[in-house]
Amino acid sequence: MGWREGAGELDARMLERPLFSDAVGKLGAWLAEDGAPYADGTGAHAVRYIPGSWAGIRPWPSGLAEQVGRKPTLLSRAQVLAVARTGVATASWTETLVASYVWGQGDNGYGAYRLGEILRPGQVEAVLAQTIALLATDGAVAGYRRLSGAIAGLGPAFFTKFLYFAGGAVVDAPGPRPLILDQRIARVLRAYTTRLGEGIGLRNPRSSLPGCGATAGGLRTATTCT
Repeated sequence: MGWREGAGELDARMLERPLFSDAVGKLGAWLAEDGAPYADGTGAHAVRYIPGSWAGIRPWPSGLAEQVGRKPTLLSRAQVLAVARTGVATASWTETLVASYVWGQGDNGYGAYRLGEILRPGQVEAVLAQTIALLATDGAVAGYRRLSGAIAGLGPAFFTKFLYFAGGAVVDAPGPRPLILDQRIARVLRAYTTRLGEGIGLRNPRSSLPGCGATAGGLRTATTCT
């Protein structure tokens, strides 16, 4: 069986294999105790960024530090969520994309250039607004599908961060809250589905597995998980 024929069956088989009950129980216990500050997905967890490195990025969220200087500054999940809540109030989502992108890139030296290229096309705000409308009515998967490949340079590692924070602000969205798909999650899913793909007879299961350059649950991901 080739990967094109097997991808649909692979998705179906994965849906038949939820997490083991003991794993779910351990996760719940952690969230009730040591992980309690992170139970809602926000909290004080923060990354360092250099505000001056992002000079020229527009629009710039007012909740982030002024775009000057080289002194490292912290950006928390709670701050990004606050930007997303402002997005709900103003029906404007580009600042949420900016805040989530800065949070995801941290203090590396190339993030601002990449974000500038992503924001250059004029349709970015319209695509984000359409995505949020789908998220609000149809849930996370619809949002993933709308953003997948919709904005040049915005791959799953970063558009899922946008959806993660937007999903925390759009409180009435149906179904589970959007989750982040980055390289760490992709590697775990790839290892798991490689074994499963081999078990159902895929000739080249690695080319059709969730993660970077793969198909998962109807979501076509980019080659480099950017």
